[in-house]
Parts: sequence; structure tokens; C-alpha cells
Amino acid sequence: MKYYVYVIKSEEGYYYTGMTENLERRIFEHNKGIKSKWTKRGTNWKTIYFEEFDNKQEALKRERWMKSGHGKKLLKEKGLK
Repeated sequence: MKYYVYVIKSEEGYYYTGMTENLERRIFEHNKGIKSKWTKRGTNWKTIYFEEFDNKQEALKRERWMKSGHGKKLLKEKGLK
């Protein structure tokens, strides 16, 4: 099984970082307002960045890192934020 750490951006300019086993389904859920109270404030969420992992522990560790100042800096350097 693969795991994905992803960053999405809403039409209004909000960003969200998460982890999932099924990236396509999870983006659909964000756009329908399912499971995440935080992303209900935005519309038309698009994936702007993702990474794939072979195990959940690595993905969770990377998700925490992406939510840190270091991860946000990486996205800025890539021109994504």
C-alpha cells in the first residue's frame, strides 16, 4: 500500500497539508466538505504538491515536517506558496 503526503490550495487561497492512502478520493472529500472541518472554509481544492511513501510511519513523519516552518519554506522555494 502507498501513502501520500499532499498540499492542496483552495480557490480562496487557503492551504491544507494532509496524509492519505488514496489521494484522488481524499481531494474529492475535501471538495465535498467530507471529514475535514478545516477545508470546509474553502472551495475548489487543487493538489499543488504531493509525495509518495511505502509506509504510514514515514508518511506521518513527513506530514509533520511539511506542516513545520521547514516544510513551508520548501513550498515557498518551489514557488508553491
